[in-house]
Amino acid sequence: MERFLATGIVSKLPSRGTILEGEDFVPGPQIIEAPAPLVTAKAVNEGGVSSVSPQAAVPAKRVLTDGKFFRIGAQKFYPKGVTYGTFKPDASGCTFPKPEQVEWDFELIKQLNANCVRVYHVPPRWFLDLAQQHGLKVLIDCVWSKHTCFLDDPETMENARRAVRQAAETVAGHPAVFALVLANEIPPDIARWYGARRIESFIDDLAAIVKRIDPQRLVTFVNFPPTEFLRPSSLDFVSFNVYLHEQRPFSNYLDRLQSIAGDKPLVLAEFGIDSIRESEERKAQILSSHIEIAFRAGLAGTFIFAFTDDWHTGGHQIENWFFGLTDRERQPRRSYHAIAEQYKRAPHFPLPDYPKVSVVVASYNGGRTLPACLNSLTHLNYPNYEIILVDDGSTDDTAKIASHYPSVRTIHQPNLGLSAARNTGIAAAEGDLIAFTDSDCRADEDWLYYLVGDLLKTDAAAIGGHNFPPAEDDWIAGAVAVSPGGPAHVMLDDRNAEHIPGCNMMFWKWSLEGIEGFDPQYRAAGDDVDVCWRLLQRGYKITFSHAGFVWHYRRNTFAAYLKQQRGYGVAEALLRYKHPEYFNSLGGMRWHGRIYNPTRAAGAFGRFVIYHGIFGSGLFQTLYTPEPAGLLPILTSLEWHVLFTLGGVLLAMMWPALWPLPALTLLASLSAAALAAARVDLPPWQRRIWSRPLVTGLYLLQPIVRGWPRYAHRLRRSETPTTAHATVRELAEQYDGVSSIHTVNYWNEQGIERVAFLQKLLEVLERDQWQASADSGWDEHDVTIHGDRFTKAVVNTVCENHGGDKRLLRARLCARWTLLAKVLLWTDVALVALFLVVAQHALWALSAWLLVVLVAAYLHLRSHRTLRLAIALLDVTAQQMGLTKLTAPKKFEKPA
Repeated sequence: MERFLATGIVSKLPSRGTILEGEDFVPGPQIIEAPAPLVTAKAVNEGGVSSVSPQAAVPAKRVLTDGKFFRIGAQKFYPKGVTYGTFKPDASGCTFPKPEQVEWDFELIKQLNANCVRVYHVPPRWFLDLAQQHGLKVLIDCVWSKHTCFLDDPETMENARRAVRQAAETVAGHPAVFALVLANEIPPDIARWYGARRIESFIDDLAAIVKRIDPQRLVTFVNFPPTEFLRPSSLDFVSFNVYLHEQRPFSNYLDRLQSIAGDKPLVLAEFGIDSIRESEERKAQILSSHIEIAFRAGLAGTFIFAFTDDWHTGGHQIENWFFGLTDRERQPRRSYHAIAEQYKRAPHFPLPDYPKVSVVVASYNGGRTLPACLNSLTHLNYPNYEIILVDDGSTDDTAKIASHYPSVRTIHQPNLGLSAARNTGIAAAEGDLIAFTDSDCRADEDWLYYLVGDLLKTDAAAIGGHNFPPAEDDWIAGAVAVSPGGPAHVMLDDRNAEHIPGCNMMFWKWSLEGIEGFDPQYRAAGDDVDVCWRLLQRGYKITFSHAGFVWHYRRNTFAAYLKQQRGYGVAEALLRYKHPEYFNSLGGMRWHGRIYNPTRAAGAFGRFVIYHGIFGSGLFQTLYTPEPAGLLPILTSLEWHVLFTLGGVLLAMMWPALWPLPALTLLASLSAAALAAARVDLPPWQRRIWSRPLVTGLYLLQPIVRGWPRYAHRLRRSETPTTAHATVRELAEQYDGVSSIHTVNYWNEQGIERVAFLQKLLEVLERDQWQASADSGWDEHDVTIHGDRFTKAVVNTVCENHGGDKRLLRARLCARWTLLAKVLLWTDVALVALFLVVAQHALWALSAWLLVVLVAAYLHLRSHRTLRLAIALLDVTAQQMGLTKLTAPKKFEKPA
């Protein structure tokens, strides 16, 4: 070994992921095992075990998942590995080298600063003992015939189950085992032959076999780009083999895989470079850069293919590929030394800069979870940050708890609401970056490292990350976590977001100051949505960090969850009036991106589409999930229950024979909710007999509880402000004779274009607090002006160029009824028709239809009033811009 030690390679540095004393960390259920005896190659050959001092023993704790990463006890564990084998079988059929060679290889692997090896056959016990002695974990592949149409042959399927069962039994309880690989790279044509669901179901069955034998044993399925669409649900972490040489495609695809992995750790199970097709120097450069890219992207671990060129597969010794970091005689190549240096630096590569971060926590009566929050924030792996706690008038023990954290700057203020508290934090912040989390969250110790690192790679103004329910939550909170309406991000693509939740977001301070911070009208929710939309409207970007996550405690009672959803409904009502372009006619949000949903409920109500390529030969075969709008949101919506369930009840009260109608509509809603609840993934330790019935009830009630405040707020919303009436009433009175469509014309010789006019119009509307919205890019008009809850006016503009700076601006205004007005009228028509069927009297019929005419006439007059006000508003805007109004719209004399 002296010739290798002379290279100056040293063993890996201690992990920076260690949780400091006093941190409130609960990793979830785990089994702590006693250290296994340490074994040498000599002891194996002699049939004995050497005596080893207790100080030399490696702690024998299990590897467990923890959010996007792994832990051994309280310390984070990042697999930094190499693949080992496969080797030519000996006379006994063993596919591993002799113990002396294995021990020699393990010494080299340790000098590589690696801590894991991946093997492609189940190793003998002595191999695991040697790995434990050298402080290595082993990722073990289960071998079965996956290159045949195995689902057609019961014997092949049973052989696969037997192989997995024997592997689990062989390595059960051994501390050196990292995880079991249930299958590696199922051929894409076989996956396409059977369909994704059948393959996924079989892999889930294999995972269940392992869990029955060794419940704490981690399992994974190693996928690759041609079968990217395969996503079994029972895996502990997501693994992919990826062979991409160029940095940008490699980095982009890792972001794609992080989106697929979601709330699970992502491991690169194989990547490598051939020294024949690429030079050894180029190989060292590519592998070095890929390791750094992978760990900066928040991957939990990597495995390089391969440790040595000694490779035997398919019954043949491979002679024309040289992927090894060492040659067949175990002589280190140049890439070996490059990888040793990178694995020494991993996982925390230095950031290009460490700007100061001000972490702001706004708390109102959050004493129950505040200690865990502050404990986590005071032990972050980031060198330059401050913590600001804004106590927003709490009446519990928040102030007393805060006094125990002298490093936390605490600001006490009266209860002004969430947005005001966050604005207080912004004003007090000293950092260039401001990060926000909630008092019911605790941050991963690398939270700021990944948020800042990912933000610095872009020109974005803000960044957000995941929020995961912690394992220590009770079963009710576990049910709430998989129910609809939780805090979630909305992704435009694998990197850019449309919305990031307030419990995990970071902004450049200048971006928040540029939009004047948070809007104080959002006292409990909606503030994060409003800020994101305002930033996007200014042309800024919002990016996303897949590894910068926090643990977010969910509501732990049924009533608390419904209260939260009512608050969200009120916030959506406020958002609708400020950002109507993001809402549909029923008041529901219209996202341009896709809402992150860790459950599988969407698949029950939409068809997953897979791009296979021609003849199933695509190298990257992607799964496209169904749109969230489907049967589930329709059958559980408030509108469904009002129009069909309640409407059916009213009809049945008149005609008892129709009672099956409301019963069927209610049954349809209940069935949709139950099917959605059946598809959610509940953690095993949070499953109770009442868990799925509770989730069913939450799926059923959440849209009603959240939807009602939207309508109630719209009905209570005041009409146009008094100040606005006073401003435009006199101008509006001169337009008594206008029709439902009216055109106005404005002349100018200053080169003022329509966009400038529209921008000024929007400023006037905002100043006078009119309810108005601009074109979202999808509309056929420029501006919509709401006169009241029943009527609105839409404005279209066009600009004629008459040479030089001469411009004629034409604006067409149309009076429209709102959805509420249309519903009111057609409901009146339906009730009148129903009344006529019952009454069957001519006088009553005439009176009833007269009522319909009166309602329509009232709405018509109201719409004309709104149109007159809109014309007056355009006149006010034109006067302020120095435009001349032309009174003859068809024939006019241009002013000199």
